[in-house]
Amino acid sequence: MSIKRGDVVSHCGASQWGVGKVNEICPTWVAIHFNDGIVRKIASSHLGDLHPADPRAFLPVAAVEQKPAQRTTLPKEKKAPRKRAVKAA
Repeated sequence: MSIKRGDVVSHCGASQWGVGKVNEICPTWVAIHFNDGIVRKIASSHLGDLHPADPRAFLPVAAVEQKPAQRTTLPKEKKAPRKRAVKAA
């Protein structure tokens, strides 16, 4: 199946996602905005799992950005001041 931007597809292995619309195509992945509101990146090796869907079935929900988990930073402990070396006379 040839996929291009704007196509409406469904993923046969994840029907709970609903129908999705292709947003972006790269050589290694395709970004699809699914009915559940999440934009997912599907690897090119899995494009065979996508099938054409009825465009009327795509009901867009505001996209939920998937951001990587942010690291929590702990407050830094203050270090004791360095002792000065005593010079020999």
